[in-house]
Amino acid sequence: MIEARYHDSVNVLQALTGSQASAPFDRAEWFALLADTGLVPLIAIAEDEEETAALALTESDGRITPLRNWYSFTWRELAPAGPQGDRLLEAIARQLKTRGWRVTLEPVPGEDGSADRLARAFTAAGWRVSVEPCDSNHVLPVGGRSFAEYWETRPGTLRTTLKRKGKKVETQILTHFDAKAWAEYEAIYAASWKPAEDQPAMLRAFAQAEGAAGRLRLGIARAEGIAVAAQCWTVENSIAYIHKLAHLESHRNLSAGTTLSAALFAHVIDIDRVSLVDFGTGGQAYKADWMEAVRPRYRIDCLDAGQPQSWAPLAKRLLRR
Repeated sequence: MIEARYHDSVNVLQALTGSQASAPFDRAEWFALLADTGLVPLIAIAEDEEETAALALTESDGRITPLRNWYSFTWRELAPAGPQGDRLLEAIARQLKTRGWRVTLEPVPGEDGSADRLARAFTAAGWRVSVEPCDSNHVLPVGGRSFAEYWETRPGTLRTTLKRKGKKVETQILTHFDAKAWAEYEAIYAASWKPAEDQPAMLRAFAQAEGAAGRLRLGIARAEGIAVAAQCWTVENSIAYIHKLAHLESHRNLSAGTTLSAALFAHVIDIDRVSLVDFGTGGQAYKADWMEAVRPRYRIDCLDAGQPQSWAPLAKRLLRR
């Protein structure tokens, strides 16, 4: 017997994500940070006597979407592998028809089977499902190389920039949270070309927690004592995640961002011995200088044809085809 139910607190995910979390964005602590920003959780759970599966969601006017924000590289199901996990996900998908008429899941990875698995579950539960790419993810498979071996394969312009300007700044990499260094990061970001942070308090709380767990890699580049570039990375399960990076436009001629990136790549490759570096979502051209592979991220759009609100978007979907 499979029982499906809902919760409005992410605390129910603690036991579930403790053993199944494979990335920062799968942990109960991450979803708790999201809830603290004002997002209202809809945690859909199905379980039998042996296994439990969950989807961390939020709902508004019958439209159900992932519990996530722009800091999340991915969103995926929290379910055991194998047929029993598939049955639990199907039970959740079927039960969600009582809470909404449309479920849109993104950005779902494909390389681990999540996109196919979720699409199958919602299709089996009677939803009309559309799957399409919605974003891209640049990654570096290290393949056992040292940093020196990796660096030899980088574009000549990148290597020349580091050779010419690498000594113009000093880099520091912290593996713990430091309030002064974080203040420098925030000041650099605020003065950079990037848009204002959506939830700066959430990012700071995340960095504090990652620092306490030993997963934080906070890099600062300084020129004559002035912090001119900063980057926030984390390392977990042999994967380095590049979360945020910024530099001062007023010191752009120093190429401090390039020097700091090289220092962080060297640290995670030679010291942390990661097998993969993940540059998050977005197709920015400069990522190709550092990364060697691109993975798609998918949008899984599910409509319940039995509810009138779905008819217009279903008709549009058919017309597009």
